[in-house]
Amino acid sequence: MMHSKKEKIKEFDRLLEIMSELRQKCPWDREQTFESLRTLTIEETYELADAIIKGDKTEIRKELGDILLHVVFYAEMGQETGDFDIYDVCKGLCEKLIYRHPHIFADTEAHNSETVMQNWESLKLKEKGGNKTVLSGVPASLPATVKAHRIQDKARSVGFDWDKKEQVWDKVKEEIGELQIEIRSMDKDKMEAEFGDLFFSLINAARLYDINPENALERTNQKFISRFNYLESKTISTGIDLKKLSLREMDTIWNEAKATEKENQLNTNL
Repeated sequence: MMHSKKEKIKEFDRLLEIMSELRQKCPWDREQTFESLRTLTIEETYELADAIIKGDKTEIRKELGDILLHVVFYAEMGQETGDFDIYDVCKGLCEKLIYRHPHIFADTEAHNSETVMQNWESLKLKEKGGNKTVLSGVPASLPATVKAHRIQDKARSVGFDWDKKEQVWDKVKEEIGELQIEIRSMDKDKMEAEFGDLFFSLINAARLYDINPENALERTNQKFISRFNYLESKTISTGIDLKKLSLREMDTIWNEAKATEKENQLNTNL
């Protein structure tokens, strides 16, 4: 259902009023600080990510609401200390979007998303001052997989990238070879370092082929969970102890799970 601009503004104003009242009257809300909300905000972000992966639009709407609650919560606390309020948050965001989209709001041309991203990173560096480095905008607390992808994206924005994406596979093979050498020596520290290099090169390959590595790995995680749950439920229904099955017997049931997945996909597509 589409709502008018007036209706949207009315509900946003209502949200701000509710937040202000909660901050004044609710013991829990009154006790919160930027620091205490931080981990909860991270948790809500992951819950939104889960809903997106599942394609559950109802849950996406709910989780967006939870994240919006955190935005107005932080803004309310900022207003209490006189540092900023929701007006400053929105005004700053509007100005940033206009500044970083000169191909829309100015006379710069950008005919593809690649150029848009290069312009975005270039303008971002300018607005932060000349003493900022290319990688300074990558948050230190990002999960390693996401951080690696972001690092590579930022390096690409200034031309540090392969001439042809196919060249990355030579690097992947090189890293596999170096890892195998360290595995033979069983030096754990060197093995860890080489595993890291291999992961980094695979994430780089995913980026070059426009695959989000985090999404790809999570897709495999969910696939494994589904198949393992099938294996476990199959043994429970037959009264067999999973631990007593041979690997060959487990593999047979595992293949059943794969076949069931394919059948379900075919039925979905019909």
